[in-house]
Amino acid sequence: MTSLTREDARERAEVLAVDSYDVNLDLNLDGSGGRYFGSVSTIRFNCAAAGESTFVDIAAHEIRSATLNGRSIDPASAFSPVTRRLTLSDLAEQNELSVDAVMKYSHDGEGLHRSVDPADGQAYLYAMSFLDAAPRWFACFDQPDLKAPVTIDVRCPADWHVAGNGPAQQHDAGRWT
Repeated sequence: MTSLTREDARERAEVLAVDSYDVNLDLNLDGSGGRYFGSVSTIRFNCAAAGESTFVDIAAHEIRSATLNGRSIDPASAFSPVTRRLTLSDLAEQNELSVDAVMKYSHDGEGLHRSVDPADGQAYLYAMSFLDAAPRWFACFDQPDLKAPVTIDVRCPADWHVAGNGPAQQHDAGRWT
C-alpha cells in the first residue's frame, strides 16, 4: 500500500468536505469459507471545484462495481490494488460515490478481524479503524481532517449478536444497524 503523503492529504482536504458514510456489510458471503465479506460504501461529499479529480482509499480483494453520481467507474482502470486507491474523476460540487467490494477478513487485528474460538467453534469479529485500517473494511477518505458520520448496516448469520460503540438495533434475524 502506498502511504498517504502530506501533500496528497493537503490537496484532498482543500477540495473535499465529507457529509456522510453509509456502510453495508454482508457477512454471509456463500462459499468464501470465512475468508471474505461484502462491503458496500456510499459516501456523500462536496467538492470545492467541479471537474477536480481525487481518490478514495479501499483495500479491496475485488471491486464488483463503483458509481460516482450515477456514472459507472471501471474498476479495472481506476483501481490499483498496490496503492489501494480508486481514482475519482470529473467531480461535481455535490457527489455521491457507491463502491461495492469483496473484502478480506484480517487476522492481524486491524480492519475487520475474524477469528474462530477453538473452545466453542464460533466465529468472532471486531473492526479496527486505527491509523490506516479503515480502508480494509470500507471505502473512505482515510485522513483525520475528512471525518464524517458513519452509519453501518450489518447482515450476518441469524444467531449472531452485533455490538458497537454506539447503540445497535436488530431489525430482524441477521440484520443489525
